[in-house]
Amino acid sequence: MMISIVTGDWDSVRDHAQALRVEVFVVEQGVPIELEWDEADEVSTHAVAYDQAGQPVATGRLLPDGHIGRMAVRKSARGQGIGARVLSALLQEAQRLGYDTLCLHAQTHALGFYQRHGFETQGEEFMEAGIPHHRMTLIL
Repeated sequence: MMISIVTGDWDSVRDHAQALRVEVFVVEQGVPIELEWDEADEVSTHAVAYDQAGQPVATGRLLPDGHIGRMAVRKSARGQGIGARVLSALLQEAQRLGYDTLCLHAQTHALGFYQRHGFETQGEEFMEAGIPHHRMTLIL
């Protein structure tokens, strides 16, 4: 599948990133919408993946403190390496900005995905938005 990745600030990707996050987190996973939006969107670098028809299929963000979050892939696009492409774009941006360590809160079912990209699990499982998570870190 032909995929293009766009990175940018919130103003440049808001409409597509918001739609994906509502679809995946709010509708599919039942996260309360008030927990989905925060002030970090305004100061983060975002990545959005588009399919060959120009439709947004995945997104993620890099916060100024080196936290990767809001990784979401549309259900119909999962299992095709698109999430990996979004994560790679965010890792490249982090390297370009000079980060030496990144962290994220991975949903427990996604631990293997992040481990394949070099992240290591830290500490015990915890609940976030009613979903089990683990903290993970990556030394760049």
